[in-house]
Amino acid sequence: MPEPTDAGERGDFLLYGATGYTGELVARRAAGAGMRPVLAGRAAAPVAALARELGLPHRVAVLDDPRALDAAVEAVAGAHPLVLNCAGPFAHTARQVADACLRGGVHYLDVTGEMAVFESLAARTAEAERAGVMLLPGVGFDVVPSDCLAAHVARRLPSATHLVIAIQGIGRLSRGTALTSIENAGGGGAVRRDGRIVRVSPAWKTRSVDFGDGPRRVTTMPWGDVSTAYHSTGIPNVEVYMAIPAAARRALRASRIALPLLASRPVQRWLAARVRRGPAGPTAEQRARGHSHFWAEASDARGGRAAARLHAPEGYELTVRTALECVWRVLRGEARPGFQTPSRAFGPDLVLAVDGVRREDL
Repeated sequence: MPEPTDAGERGDFLLYGATGYTGELVARRAAGAGMRPVLAGRAAAPVAALARELGLPHRVAVLDDPRALDAAVEAVAGAHPLVLNCAGPFAHTARQVADACLRGGVHYLDVTGEMAVFESLAARTAEAERAGVMLLPGVGFDVVPSDCLAAHVARRLPSATHLVIAIQGIGRLSRGTALTSIENAGGGGAVRRDGRIVRVSPAWKTRSVDFGDGPRRVTTMPWGDVSTAYHSTGIPNVEVYMAIPAAARRALRASRIALPLLASRPVQRWLAARVRRGPAGPTAEQRARGHSHFWAEASDARGGRAAARLHAPEGYELTVRTALECVWRVLRGEARPGFQTPSRAFGPDLVLAVDGVRREDL
C-alpha cells in the first residue's frame, strides 16, 4: 500500500469523522469500490493509522481551527468537490464543517438525523446558493429512505395536507448515535403542525401500522423527517412514528415527568460514560442479517389517501450505501446549490438505486 501523506496528496472527496463507527464503514467501502476519499478527523493517530491501512491520504483538523478545516477541504480534487461529514453529534460539527465548505466552494453532505441541524442548514440556503454550494444533510438511514418514501406518496397525492411516516428496524445503536440520543433526551417529542415544528410529550401518540407482516404498534418520535419531510413535500402537518418495544414505550411515557432530570449535566455525563464503555456499534454479522422497513401515508381534506411501504437493509449498512450513492451523484455533477433534502436533490426514486431496497404502493 502507498504511504499516505498529510499534505499535498488529494482525493475524490473529504470524509470527515473517518474513524468513527459510521465513518470507518464508509471509508472501507469507498476504498473497496476504488474511490479515494481523503480521511479526516480531530485525532491524528487514529486517522493516520486508518489512512495507512487503506492507502489513502489524510488530514487532521479540529473544529475550532478554521484554517485547518480550510486546508482539509482544499485537499479535495476534481470538478465537483464535496465533504461527507460523519462526525456526530452533528450539533457540534455541522456548522463548522459547513462553514469551511461555504468558504471553499465545496458541497456539504452529512449523515445526521438531528432536527435542529436540518433546520439550521435550511436557514442558510440563500448563503449556499450565493456560494454555489449544496448543503445536503441526512444522506444516511436518516433520512434517505423515509424522505424518498414521503416524497413518493406526496407526488401520488399532490393535494395532501397531512403526512404520517413510520419506521421499523432500529437495532443496536452506534456509540455516536447513542450519544446524540442522550443529548436530545430532555427535549421531548416533536411533530409539525401547520408548517411549524411543535414540541409534544415523549411517546405522545401510538397507532398501528402494517410494515408487511401484520399490524405493529408504533409511537411518535422526534425523527429528522419532522423537519425534512416538510421541506421535501410542502405538506404542513407531519408525524413520524417508530416501532419500539412496549417496555421502551412505557419508559418514554414515564420520562415525561423526568425531562428536566434527563437534560441535566450530571445525568447526561453518567449516561454518556455508560455508552462510551459499550461496543462501538453493531457487528458485521448483525448488519448483514438486519433489515429495516418504512411506511408512509399522505392524506388530504377530501379523504384522499396515498400510502406505500419500503423494505431495505439494516440501518448502518443502508447508511453506507445511501451516503456513497449520494457522493457518486455529486461527483457526477448532479448537485443543486442551496439547502436540499435527499429527495429534492435527486428525486423520490433515489433510494431505489440502492442495492437491497424495494418499494410497494398500497
